Amino acid sequence: MYTVIVILIILVSVLLAGVVLIQNSKGGGLAANFQAPQQVLGARQTADFLEKATWWLAGIMVVLCLIATMSVHRGSAEDPMQTEVKVGDFSPVQQQAPAATIPIEIPAGEEQ
Repeated sequence: MYTVIVILIILVSVLLAGVVLIQNSKGGGLAANFQAPQQVLGARQTADFLEKATWWLAGIMVVLCLIATMSVHRGSAEDPMQTEVKVGDFSPVQQQAPAATIPIEIPAGEEQ
């Protein structure tokens, strides 16, 4: 289920990026190509459609992200990667004294 939601999020992201890139903040963009008055989709209607598409895709993205967050696998107690630490289980570490070193004498003729 989670994988399907992530794929949908990616698709909506690509569509949202495309719709935003088509728009022009000055009222141009895709709407600038439809300047003929006899067009069914006039310049203003195209801009309205792109704005509504942006809001719808953004809303769908938010809903899908919330659903993905709720459907994440949280793990179980048997999961070996998750360990539970209990208070009071700690004991002081006993440090051992370093081993005594015994000096070794090397005869003068055998040095390398």
